[in-house]
Amino acid sequence: MVDRRQVLNFRVRAQQLDRGAGTLADTAVLDIGVQNTGPDGARWALAVRGVDVTALSDTEVVLLWTVRGAPHVYRRADVGTVAAAVEPFSDADAGKRIYDASRPLKAAGIGNLAALDEVAARMRAVVTRPTVKGDVSGRLATMLPAPYLRSCRPCDATHLYEMPFRLAAVRAGLELQLGTSPPILRRIVGFRKAPAPGDRFDLIRAYLRLLGPATPKQVADYLDAPVRDVKALWPTDVVEVTVDGEVRSLLAADAPALESADGTGTRLLGPYDLFLQAKDRATLVPDAAHAKELWPVLGRPGAVLVDGELVGTWRPRTSGRRLTVAVHPWQRLSGATCDAITAQAEHLAAHRAVSLAGVDVAG
Repeated sequence: MVDRRQVLNFRVRAQQLDRGAGTLADTAVLDIGVQNTGPDGARWALAVRGVDVTALSDTEVVLLWTVRGAPHVYRRADVGTVAAAVEPFSDADAGKRIYDASRPLKAAGIGNLAALDEVAARMRAVVTRPTVKGDVSGRLATMLPAPYLRSCRPCDATHLYEMPFRLAAVRAGLELQLGTSPPILRRIVGFRKAPAPGDRFDLIRAYLRLLGPATPKQVADYLDAPVRDVKALWPTDVVEVTVDGEVRSLLAADAPALESADGTGTRLLGPYDLFLQAKDRATLVPDAAHAKELWPVLGRPGAVLVDGELVGTWRPRTSGRRLTVAVHPWQRLSGATCDAITAQAEHLAAHRAVSLAGVDVAG
């Protein structure tokens, strides 16, 4: 039996949120992917884990639509293995991941995996040079039959369903060009999908290693996969751990780390940092009001992490070339903690290439 503080400390250590410096090669979260959403996305997530991102280039990393259709950053050297890791586990899994797009396909007698392969083949044919997403989508709408398409009232046009479009891109060997909005798709040079992901990049094992202990349902929720498929592929080298009365699993090799982990340090986590992506939100934030503040329907704030505990939220406020970090604490903060938050805010300002106007702590 372990308590939630042990779990959080384990994740801080596993995700390297307690280290001062690191490299892309030794940054563990890149095994599962670093979500690149918002101005403080993947680059900031790497920066708070000690990676020097000032010279980060697309020769070292690759941006792909993968888990939940979201853009994630990986090491470019791993792209073939990542492609194997993010494959749906089954046709039913593919159907769940593409949401409502599966209904017209089923009605037409088209399998979900077959549909993804068809979309990927068409995308590959279209993207012979860097191409804006809208242009790719427009071309596909003229090439694919009705079960693949939907009517978009706001655009007064017919589009491919969004999730098959996104999930087929990796199958087509396509990446997203860094720093482009709207996204530009291009072919991955020398792309070849690996036969299997192996233990390191297997998504179930990676979740347990970085966000464990966990249940099959929590992993399935993270992947948007059916619980049945996740259970069928559940690792055998796990131990059972009881967290707040719930039986979960942890890779046996990580049991000593769970018992001894001591998460230290202060970090300003971006809204979609992996630490906040765990599907046991009540473990992360037991207070319902605080959870509602951290995970609103729209406009997520970042989170303040202090010595393994989430102690409040933060939002950036910019005026010209000056940044103010507004902090809403959930408890009284010590002077040392406030100093550490200011140091993180200075780091963020330097990361954004602006000057820090100040840190505004509410209350």
